[in-house]
Formats: sequence, structure tokens, C-alpha cells
Amino acid sequence: MANIKKCKGRIAILTGGGDVPGLNPAIRAVTIRAIREGYEVIGIRRGWAGLITIVREKDADNSHCYQHLTEEIVNKAGRTGGTFLHTSRTRPSHIPEVNLPDHLKGKYKKPINDLTPEVIKNLDFLGVDYLIPIGGDDTLSFGVKLYQEGVKVVAIPKTMDNDVPGTDYCIGFSTCVTRTIMLTNSLRTSAGSHERFLIIEVFGRYAGFTAMLPTMAGAANRCVIPEHKFDINQLTELMVLDRFKNPSHYSIVLVSEGAMFAGGEMVFKHEEKDAYGHAKLGGIGDLVSAELKELSPKYNNGQRINVINQKLGYLVRCGDPDATDSIVPMAYGNLALDLILKNIHGRLVVLKDGRYDNMPIDVVTSTKKVVNVREHYNTERLRPHYRSFQLKPLFIMTSE
Repeated sequence: MANIKKCKGRIAILTGGGDVPGLNPAIRAVTIRAIREGYEVIGIRRGWAGLITIVREKDADNSHCYQHLTEEIVNKAGRTGGTFLHTSRTRPSHIPEVNLPDHLKGKYKKPINDLTPEVIKNLDFLGVDYLIPIGGDDTLSFGVKLYQEGVKVVAIPKTMDNDVPGTDYCIGFSTCVTRTIMLTNSLRTSAGSHERFLIIEVFGRYAGFTAMLPTMAGAANRCVIPEHKFDINQLTELMVLDRFKNPSHYSIVLVSEGAMFAGGEMVFKHEEKDAYGHAKLGGIGDLVSAELKELSPKYNNGQRINVINQKLGYLVRCGDPDATDSIVPMAYGNLALDLILKNIHGRLVVLKDGRYDNMPIDVVTSTKKVVNVREHYNTERLRPHYRSFQLKPLFIMTSE
């Protein structure tokens, strides 16, 4: 099927990195609009992994690498969470020799290998005219590299951390915030029953939006975020005060997984790193819990306060999308097709100040998107500022 092109051309779509609710609606939106505009659509399976494992031979079975998409296929999946195309944290420009596809072993012999030339040849073999990657800054950074190599790329931002630069909103963020509020409120019953501290660890490696928004919405008394190293004594004193003021005698803090003690660094589960050089975070919630329990007598008349320690983890990224993560992916998919119909590429579709737009794709790698501590985070109170919301974007603090 090499170099066979039907209709106006062929569009490939893929999802990379962590799964979030809203990916399937985005795939659906791209596919339905593209087909109705006269394009053929294929879905690359397992993110960038699908594009390095293709065997460029006429009779090769590459069904594990991609599939043809139809309205029937995407309609069935479009209302569900996750990604039916599957995903991975593959970085084609940095493939360890041990992870090379069988047909490339022997051709590449370095400890770390750049398979970008193979990806480009595979896209050509598949007859792909436009590529639409959906992902966070890691996944999309390779999309930037492909664009710089001449591939026509239109990118869609996805990550529940909401930290892709250039856009106020990334697919998955609203559902994450919604679930965090819901689960925190559910855990209140146990915290109140036992008159304890409730410490909840949430996602957020470098950006604290997933802790900030639920706290602003009233789900928690305090939050600690990666952008500000916090003093544990200060947090303990505030939590004791919050508990004292609460008739049910409990208080809640949301802890971003990338939060750091004053004078400390990020807490990792182990030293093993993913394809993008990130070690797996996890454990800061446990440490905060232990310290709060140990220090509580100092601020509570010598009486220790016990804790409930919960890591939300995948509970906030699984399941069906909420309303926002059903609507925004539909709009993003159509925005991508608007650009393709005009033969415009090298762009990232975005939401800015409540309006849909697009930006140069290299914004993904040119800057970082984090909480503006001075504007949005009160370092004395360890919680978001409550200031004028007039003319602010929907999610208040996510605009750059």
C-alpha cells in the first residue's frame, strides 16, 4: 500500500503520553470532519511507538501499528475515556538499543538511537499527508522535531496537568479537577468522623494547577505546589488552625506530586526514568502525612493529630470525560481540520482567553507553563489568592 493516496489525501492521528478523558472525542472529531471533507484517516497505534515499528514491506502485517478509521469506529469510542488507539511514552529520537524493533536491530547499534529518519520514511510509506499528534509537551516536542524535518504537523494539546505552553486549556484538565473535587469531598466523611488531617496527593510534576483549582473551589483548606517550596511547620500550624475552626474537627491539604519541602527536592519512587528523562514521582504525600502527624502536638496543646493519607492517582484520569472534556476536544479536532483545509501546518490548536485559536507549534518547546506564584498563590496562607475575577479566563490562573 506504499504511496497510495485516496481522495484529497491521508491524515494520521495519534495519542501519546498518559491517557486522559477526552482523547476519544478528539479522535472522533478529527475523523468525522476529515472524512466528510474528503480525506482518509488512519490511527497510529500506541503513540510514537506505532511509527517506529512499521515494517516497510508490501506484504508486511502492520495492523498492530495503525488502523483505518471510520465514522462507525470513532462513534462507538467517542463517548468513552482513555484512548482506543492506545498510547505509550515512546520518544523516537531517544530509543535505547534494547528497545529497538526487531527489524531495526543491527542497523542501529548505539546505546541510545535516533529513529527520526525511520519515522519520516514510515509516514511516507503510509502515504500520510498530515499528522495530528495529541499529547502533552513531551509527546508534542517530537511533533515539533518532525515539523522541523518537513512533516506537516498540526498538534492538539492534552494533559491533565494543563501545562502545555501556548494554551489556556489542555484536554483532560477539567475532568481531573472535577474528579479531584468529587473524591476529596467523598473523603471528608472519613476525615470528619475521625477528626483527622486529610492529605491528598494529586498529579502535577512541575505545575500546580491540579491542586490550585480544587482548592480555590473549596475542596481543600490548603495546597502545596511545585512552584513554591513550602515550610512544613508553617503548613502544620495552618492545618491545626483550620481543624480547630471546623466544627467537624478536620482539615484538608492537596499536595502536588512535584511539591518540595523548603531546602528539599522532588520525591521519586525510584531512579528509573522514562523516555523523556522523567523519574516517576510519588511519595511526597506520605512524607507530608508523617511530618504533619509528628509536628501536630507542637501546635495542638501537646496532642497528636492522626492523618488520612490518600493518593488519587489514576482515579482522576480514568473513566468518561466531563462536559468540558467532551466539548473542547470536538472543537480542537475541527480547528485542526480548518488548518489542514487551508494547507496550514506547524501549528498548535489552543484556547486563549476563552477563544479558540492556534499558535506556532514550537511554542511547546520554547517556554514552560507553570503557576504564577506572585499573582495566584499566597505563600503565607499556602492557598490560592482570592482576587478580582473580572475578565479572567474560565480557569482563572491558566492564562499566560
